[in-house]
Amino acid sequence: MTVYVLAQLSIFDRDAYDRYQARFMEVMRPFQGKVLAADEKPELIEGAWDKDKVVLLAFPDREAYLAWAESPEYQEIAKDRKAGASAVILLVRGLSSLSSPKSR
Repeated sequence: MTVYVLAQLSIFDRDAYDRYQARFMEVMRPFQGKVLAADEKPELIEGAWDKDKVVLLAFPDREAYLAWAESPEYQEIAKDRKAGASAVILLVRGLSSLSSPKSR
């Protein structure tokens, strides 16, 4: 089942974060992940939000996400993300076709 990673970031060291961002795609590519959205100016519709950036990723399943997140390659660049930004990161399970209203 597809899983989504929703990251909300507060960037406090732009140089460190930019180093992370520059290598992100090359590290993610072998793990079947996709960047669905990355926005430093999202439009707030409701509630309060105090972050600088939101990122939405998709992986084929939880195992693919973990293979990427725990890989030595990602851990190496993640040092710059952690040095440059604080983050709230959620792993969200997608809906399976069995649970959709159309299949009932």
